[in-house]
Amino acid sequence: MEWSDIFHEITTKHDFQAMHDFLENEYTTQIVYPDRKDIYQAFDLTPFERVKVVILGQDPYHGPNQAHGLAFSVQPNAKFPPSLRNMYKELEDDIGCHRNSPHLQDWAREGVLLLNTVLTVRQGEAHSHKDIGWEIFTDEVIAAVSHYLSNVVFVLWGKPAQQKIKLIDTEKHHVITAPHPSPLSAYRGFFGSKPYSQVNAYLESHGISPVNWCEGEE
Repeated sequence: MEWSDIFHEITTKHDFQAMHDFLENEYTTQIVYPDRKDIYQAFDLTPFERVKVVILGQDPYHGPNQAHGLAFSVQPNAKFPPSLRNMYKELEDDIGCHRNSPHLQDWAREGVLLLNTVLTVRQGEAHSHKDIGWEIFTDEVIAAVSHYLSNVVFVLWGKPAQQKIKLIDTEKHHVITAPHPSPLSAYRGFFGSKPYSQVNAYLESHGISPVNWCEGEE
């Protein structure tokens, strides 16, 4: 099964014409991130059958040269976002690896689906594309991963992500929760949560190759 099959199922169940029209107008009249070609990059880089981890974000970064279709990741020359900086701090504390690049394409190619729940945003306006239909689409994506695959690790940081647990069959998948890595909440339990080693321990215990979190100065 491929993403195209999943997308076909989703668009058969739901009408996204109003969202399509809204986005057409936004991309024509406003500055919107990411570039149109990058909206679905998470799916392009992580084929459906290769998904072994889902890390859930909210909406894309809304500054220039940041968003490129992967949750938490920014383009190679962009400044480090605070949440990603904290993710890397925990990565170093957890498994001892130091990363210099804010670009997470290598994680995506390792089978980590870096999925935002909303896939577009207007420049400088966080959550400006909330409730246009993306949440319906990405909820269906999460449910499809849960339904068709087995032994996927879902990493849910913060309350909005944790609300998605209802879409996940926790009998056949593993869920890791912690506060969000944002500076507002990282000290309330994100630091010290050891998500990266937890992910790999679960995968290895089910005969699945672990994620190489450390590689990747692209």
